[in-house]
Amino acid sequence: MDVAKGFGSAVFWGVCDSFKGFYILFRLDKELNKRRLSRLSPTHSSSPIRRRQSESREQTPSRTLQKHEESTVMSRVFQCGLLNGAIFLLSILLFEYAFLPTMKRVILLIFGKDSPNAQSVWFWVELILTITFQTIWVVPLFAISKFINNLWFQDIGQSAYKYSRGRSNASLSLSKTVADFIFSTVVETLFLIQALVMTYSPIYYLGYGLYLIHLCLLYSLYAFEYKWGEMGWEIHKRLTCIETHWPYFIGFGLPLVLLTQISNSWIINGCIFSMLFPLYIISANEANPAVESCSRIKIFSPVIALSNTLFSLIGKEKKIQIHRPAAPRR
Repeated sequence: MDVAKGFGSAVFWGVCDSFKGFYILFRLDKELNKRRLSRLSPTHSSSPIRRRQSESREQTPSRTLQKHEESTVMSRVFQCGLLNGAIFLLSILLFEYAFLPTMKRVILLIFGKDSPNAQSVWFWVELILTITFQTIWVVPLFAISKFINNLWFQDIGQSAYKYSRGRSNASLSLSKTVADFIFSTVVETLFLIQALVMTYSPIYYLGYGLYLIHLCLLYSLYAFEYKWGEMGWEIHKRLTCIETHWPYFIGFGLPLVLLTQISNSWIINGCIFSMLFPLYIISANEANPAVESCSRIKIFSPVIALSNTLFSLIGKEKKIQIHRPAAPRR
């Protein structure tokens, strides 16, 4: 009974914490800009000379702040919504539910509803239009949006961390940072494949439930990575935290998972994810995982073992190539 109560409480607080970014967003920029303005004020200058210099610049601190240091989290979130929602998602919806049905009506009107050639003509027209639309518009815009979104997400994550915790504590070297990024990317990709494997369970509802649990943990890991990266946590420490407080992270990622399961199209679900994910980054910086009585589950162990095996094989192959004796000259 106590275990069930602890599990339910952790999931509940995880769901509640996932919505923190929605109301913190409206005061985050204001608070960060206020802190920066306070550092520019003459009262923070210790020496008389610096105080006089600050007083001489007192009339233009807000203009300087606006040009160089102004926090733009609100505008970044708005840009994510504009790019992924108003441009990308809306164009797909208009194409699927407005343009294609209109073209179908036109073809049926030309050939007649009872014509045997109407369906055949529409099949090829729909195929050509869909391939053209995806090739010229969807694929390039998807690639561009993924790159731009990552830049915006990083900017939002850094600003949210400064708002909640101050200066970054990251102390990893560049080589370790790159290695950690590559390894975490491989682990997360394999974990997503592991989630998809769950859907092939002979018991549909069990497999789909495990699939959703995997996605909840993965989405939570995505959101908390920006915070933990600023704290200097490596991938193994991040995964240990997820596995230890897994009920909380299931609750934290649950709303986003449910919202991204609305459509059967992974592109539409990806647009919804990109629109809402910035708010989850902010929520993760404000959240503190609840301590529950459930034991740790090593759900990432299979993908970690597989990732270690892949990297060890790559390392051995490189060593073989380096130490391979040169062929004798003839």
